[in-house]
Order: sequence, then C-alpha cells, then structure tokens
Amino acid sequence: MTAPLSWSELEAQADFQTDPIHGPTNAQARLRLFGQPESAVRVTLYRDNHAWCPYCQKVWLWLEEKQVPYRIEKVTMFCYGQKEVWYKRKVPSGMLPALELDGQLVTESDDILLVLEGAFGSLYRGMEDREVLPLRRLERLLFRAWCAWLCYPARSPRDEQRNREQFVTVVHQVEAALASTPGPFFLSEFSTADLVFVPYVERMNASLFYYKGYSLREENPHLAAWFDGLESRATYRGTQSDFHTHVHDLPPQMGGCWENGTEPARQNQQRVDGGPWLGLPDVRYPEPETSRVEALQRVLKHRDNIIRVNPVADQPFETALRCALTHLLTGEECLPPAGTDVGLRYLRDRINVPRDMSIYAAKRLRQALEATAALVGDRPGPAIPTRHRRDQDPAAFAQSV
Repeated sequence: MTAPLSWSELEAQADFQTDPIHGPTNAQARLRLFGQPESAVRVTLYRDNHAWCPYCQKVWLWLEEKQVPYRIEKVTMFCYGQKEVWYKRKVPSGMLPALELDGQLVTESDDILLVLEGAFGSLYRGMEDREVLPLRRLERLLFRAWCAWLCYPARSPRDEQRNREQFVTVVHQVEAALASTPGPFFLSEFSTADLVFVPYVERMNASLFYYKGYSLREENPHLAAWFDGLESRATYRGTQSDFHTHVHDLPPQMGGCWENGTEPARQNQQRVDGGPWLGLPDVRYPEPETSRVEALQRVLKHRDNIIRVNPVADQPFETALRCALTHLLTGEECLPPAGTDVGLRYLRDRINVPRDMSIYAAKRLRQALEATAALVGDRPGPAIPTRHRRDQDPAAFAQSV
C-alpha cells in the first residue's frame, strides 16, 4: 500500500492543457471561435448543462463541423433541476435547444439546422436534399422501432421477440443504406444525414446493450464502420458520451426503460455499472495518453464541490478521494478510510460524459474509484434515481465549468 498524495502533489501532476475556445470540440466551452476574432460571433446556442440532450448534440455537432463561431449558454434540463428563470422568459416552454442568429431566436433542432444552412451553407448535403430526406425518414423509423422495444413492457416472451425483430428489421435497412456508399457514412462524405442519426443511434447502442443484451455496434458491421468513422472525427469525440451516462440518464428522459431479464443483459449491466469499463463497445478509437491527467485535472477543478455534495463526511471522503487519484496516477493501491466505499461509488456513478470529461478519462476515473472502494468494502453508493436525475442538479457547480 502507498500513502495518498497531497493535493499539492496531485496538482503538480495535473499538466493537462487544452484550449476550450480554439481547440478541439469540448463540453466545457462557453465560446468557440475556431481561430476567428470574437467579433465574428453571430450565433448563441442554448443547450443543456449536462451535454446530454440529443437534440442539442445535433446542433452542437453541426456548428463544430462547420466551424461557425458561437457562444454557449447552458440551461438546466427538467430532469436535473429547476429551469432558469431567465431562460423561461426567453423560451416560455423551456425546451432545448434554442439558438439565436443575428438576434433571431429559433427553437426545434430541425428548424435550427435549416436556419443555419441558410446562413452558413449545408454540411455537404442539406436537410431538404433529395438524398438526405429518405435517410431522415429512415432515422425516424429506426427511432420508433427502438422506442417500441425499449420503452414499453412486453406482455409475453413472444411480444419481446416481436419487438426485437421489428427493430432488427429496420436496422437491416440502415445497414443496406450504409452499404450503398464506398465509405463509412450514409453519403460519400460525412453529411447532414449522418448528423441526424448520431444522437439517437449513440443512445440505442448504449440502451440496448444494457437493457436488452443486444450490441448494435458489434452485431452490425456497417454500423460498426459508421461508428468508427465518427470516432475518427475530433468533432464527434468531443460530444461523445459513454454507456454508463446514457443508460442511467435515459429512464427519466424516455419515461422508463424495460429490461428483458436475459443473461446477456445481466452480464452487460454488471460491466456497465461495475466495470471493467475499458473494452465496452461504446468507444473504439485508441485511448489518448492524456486520459488520466485529464481526469485528474477535472476532479481538481471541482474538488471542493465534489467533497461537499458527497454522502460521506468531508474529512474521510477527502482522504479517500486523494487515495483514488493516487491510484489513478500511479497504479498503486492506496487504502482509504473505513466506510468511504459508499462515497467513492457515489462519485463513480455520477461521472457524466462528456460534461465532466472525455470518455476515456471517465473510464480511468471510474476504474480508480472502484479499485479504491473495493479495498474497504462492497457497499453500493446511493441508488441512481430513475424518475429524475436531481442528484445531478448543476446548481451546486454553477460557479465553475
């Protein structure tokens, strides 16, 4: 066993550097300029604090792909906490995303994309392009088949099988569409068609793996190549979430997710919830060398609030957290105070990707928290809510990003 590093020793190793304004796509930015002056900004994007909203992701990714300078205002989603009064004055429904272009407010993600296309041009092919329209309809068909399988309880094994078959039938249509082009994307280049599929196919990949034991990415070669193609793009990697975030945010957002109780589903749930997280089919690109120091830097930035909101008392949890971060950096076991396993697993279960950090950084941090917790016990942290996620209320972290 090794002794925990002090905060000053940990800070000395937190040399992760990134430029949120001009650098790669990231969830922490409040302003994106892509090398242009701030005077070039014509757009303000209102998106969720948690960087989880699928419709926000679609607009966010479009702006990143087109490198349109923009500001970001972050708003609380209904499931996470109280909607900001200033935003309700601007958008009475409170729905996200919203976008201002030259002072004109637009809501509904598809309408936003159409307005952006009019101002800045399309992303290879536009929303109304004759090649894109049938693919947009196919995405909606896939979405409905996914919801029918995931969000409604099957009355019998036969119902469950029928819902699965209906979904797989539509997946085969998606596979055929992808197979019709020479590259990994729906058209000859990455385009609006891919953008439309990204948010919910990413969530399908997570939810069906966890709740149904079905691996969308592993069982469909053209979708696997499509995901690989997405992950070759820094824009997508900056918006990409992990399985743990998606599956535990989906129930309140979708009105419920129904498990099928199969052994593959149970095994997948154990992996997503308790690890090992490396090797899950939520990411395939090589792990960056900076993943551990990124995780460290993000924890250090928020450490006071992380300690304050934890269910374990501040002093023992502060030591336990340093133990976990010591393990993260050194790989050495570091014994935390007795009784802190609950607090370490509480934090493990509430890391949000990409809000808090990128996908590999989160995996490394979850791994370090679990390995450290296991040294003193096997008790779980407080249960993750399924009717809301008020345990993720951003108000406690509103003063920092």
